[in-house]
Amino acid sequence: MKKSMIVTGGSRGIGAAVARLAAQRGYAVCIAYRSDAEAAASVVEDIVTHGGVALAVKADTGVEADVRRLFDAAQAAFGPIDALVNNAGILEQQARVEAIDAARLSRVFGTNVIGVFLCSAEAVRRMSTKHGGRGGSIVNVSSRASRLGSPGEYVDYAASKAAVDTLTIGLAKEVATEGIRVNAVSPGLIHTEIHARGGEPGRVDRLAKGVPMQRGGTAEEVAAAVLWLASDEATYCTGSNIDVAGGR
Repeated sequence: MKKSMIVTGGSRGIGAAVARLAAQRGYAVCIAYRSDAEAAASVVEDIVTHGGVALAVKADTGVEADVRRLFDAAQAAFGPIDALVNNAGILEQQARVEAIDAARLSRVFGTNVIGVFLCSAEAVRRMSTKHGGRGGSIVNVSSRASRLGSPGEYVDYAASKAAVDTLTIGLAKEVATEGIRVNAVSPGLIHTEIHARGGEPGRVDRLAKGVPMQRGGTAEEVAAAVLWLASDEATYCTGSNIDVAGGR
């Protein structure tokens, strides 16, 4: 039986790249999306066309009932879940801290922090040998912003990713004897449409000269790190966080 993976936020950008590469590596892939059904269906179609196995499930990762339904759907289709990639994340328009209100913080932290906690908790309930599972791997998509702070742009987003870093460390230690590894990747300036949603489509090009490698990265380069952490090649890695940021 194929190994199975859930990828949240799998319809676009890094999540879509992870889903495609996972399928190439032999995983049956469940793509979770919140609103863009067409994009999610396109990724599924691409995977199936190339001989892979995939399905898309609409779910808001910040809502407990949606998370349970997501895992139920994936498990019904593929059997026990072997890997979870917590990729779903949002940012809002570039702003200084004094312009950020509680409603924005609720939206950003609801997806970027609460969503990661809820999905991780559901994965542990199903994967942990303590609960009768067979183990598994959780990979969280964080950001270099968690240590750079994103001043003048996305301090709220950066803070949410710092919470993901802390969750990665704490949960990794919590379930290390239960067959579950928990790791993270921290992308830097990556060419995805998330920058356009923040109000500056050309942000990567503007900042690329500040990257030692003098360029932005690709979603596929991030996906390669995610799949390595999820794989049996990384069986002694837990609580790790790989920067995919060109040295920035």
